[in-house]
Amino acid sequence: MSTTLEVKLKKEAMKATLLALYFALWFCALAFLAATTLRERPIPLSIFGFALLKAGICAKFMMLAQAVYPINIKQGYGIMRPLLSASVFYLLVVICLSACESGLEALIHGRSFTHALLDFITSDPIHLLSISFVYWLIVWPYLIFAGMRSALGAGATDVLFFGKTKVSKE
Repeated sequence: MSTTLEVKLKKEAMKATLLALYFALWFCALAFLAATTLRERPIPLSIFGFALLKAGICAKFMMLAQAVYPINIKQGYGIMRPLLSASVFYLLVVICLSACESGLEALIHGRSFTHALLDFITSDPIHLLSISFVYWLIVWPYLIFAGMRSALGAGATDVLFFGKTKVSKE
């Protein structure tokens, strides 16, 4: 294996791992909030397993979405407009993932995948809107960080956020 390919694979694996951890923190926090809101006692640990699984899948989907629709930052034009358009696309990817999750959950419980997808979309549009907004709020800080890395460079952004102890060599 060539050294360049090996370095690229390691960078992508690290990016996927960090993105999965980022999503895992959010999804576990939301699962914990939901369990405590419903006053579930004891809190089932399985919800955290599903949150971790969803985080890993969501990170993979996000990386695929970034490959299909990369953030295009042009020097001197700011990062907000390209990040907003990318965030809408990435949000749609996450919503599609959530719809598929509902379908798979239905299959696990012996119900129709297609019926569950239709229920996801039509059963409670206000709930879908609220989920979309929460997912957008989860994706937005990640995109700002990614946009800053693109505009300022990975090294400068890492120093800005994390200090000089670890500077990326991108």
